[in-house]
Amino acid sequence: MFFSYTAKSSEGKIFEGVMEAQDRFALSRELRSRGYTPLSISKKKENVFNFFIMFQRIFGKVSITEQIIFTKNLGGMLKAGLSLNRALSVLKKQTKNPAFLKILISLEDEINAGGMLSSGLEKFPKVFSKLFVSMMRAGEESGNLANALIEVGTSLEKSHALTKKVRGALIYPGVIFSTMIVVGILMFAFVVPGLAKTFKELNVQLPASTKFIIFLGDFLSNHLILSFAIIIGFVLGISFLFRASFAAKYIDFILLKLPIIGNLIKELNTARTTRTLSSLILSGVSITRAIEITEDVVQNIYYKKVLREARESIEKGAPFSETFSAYSNLYPVMMSEMVQVGEETGKLADMLLDVSVFYENEIEGKTKNFSTIIEPFLMILIGGGVGFFAISMISPMYSIMDNIK
Repeated sequence: MFFSYTAKSSEGKIFEGVMEAQDRFALSRELRSRGYTPLSISKKKENVFNFFIMFQRIFGKVSITEQIIFTKNLGGMLKAGLSLNRALSVLKKQTKNPAFLKILISLEDEINAGGMLSSGLEKFPKVFSKLFVSMMRAGEESGNLANALIEVGTSLEKSHALTKKVRGALIYPGVIFSTMIVVGILMFAFVVPGLAKTFKELNVQLPASTKFIIFLGDFLSNHLILSFAIIIGFVLGISFLFRASFAAKYIDFILLKLPIIGNLIKELNTARTTRTLSSLILSGVSITRAIEITEDVVQNIYYKKVLREARESIEKGAPFSETFSAYSNLYPVMMSEMVQVGEETGKLADMLLDVSVFYENEIEGKTKNFSTIIEPFLMILIGGGVGFFAISMISPMYSIMDNIK
């Protein structure tokens, strides 16, 4: 529920506000923890006035950047000697995100009630992943929560940076492709109908490609709203297909077979797998549980299948590297070799970390040059489209010139 309050700061300044709390006493404790003296607190009705706060409560999100800052700051404060509830109280005062503030309040209440940080984090599965919670639990069990927090922060930061690089590399071809579609629609809607009218008046025999272009042009110019609705529906349909579980098998297969992008996806999944496994094993998580969590981290259905088989093989007593060597079309030979060395030397986590660093550097180098690599393909695509349009619209003009002669 929401409460209106009047409070006084340590400097003597009086101010008013609205805050969500379990009851008046909880709100009073919260204000005092922030260094304020509550003067009056009254329950507020749910009306239009606090609609925005309700909206934030329902739809508010915690970004990956906020999670990274949270883990690194909390780990740093614990290393400096602050107690966990004191560190959470400091973070509460710093956050500007209402959704994250609510989480921090819940975490502080959990700790004050004698609970564990991992138990509090587990209540927010949409914010904190299984990887996050498992590493916290392992850190608590080993008495090394501060290092576990810093390790989680580093892992999240690397994963986020990797995702940003791949997305950034796809922006250039995406912009070019989108611009080409927009220009094509404008040409079909406004240029083609004029040329079609000229051809009709001169009674020119049109080739099949020209008739097809004229048909599209007439449809777009006469049914513009319907055309945009079809295009939007097509985009939403593609988006739905990419999210639908029944289509994942086919989409993931196609993506892996695409030139350039397929290799990038393989290296990205290899880097994610090895870094996640390394972080979990270093935190003290068992190998089978680490693989199970990593299975949730990777997105491609074929990589999930490999990890599932790896977990089942280990439970039967087989070496970890055996499964990866059987799937060299997905995981590179280097990975299975390094995992085998790690198993033999007892330094599996270190070997996995080395593999992740190698492929993260590979991805960084490739994404930097991605626009240069993909430019020829874009030029062929654009040239093919422009050439088809030009030939289809110019060839009838030669017929007109022949008739004039």
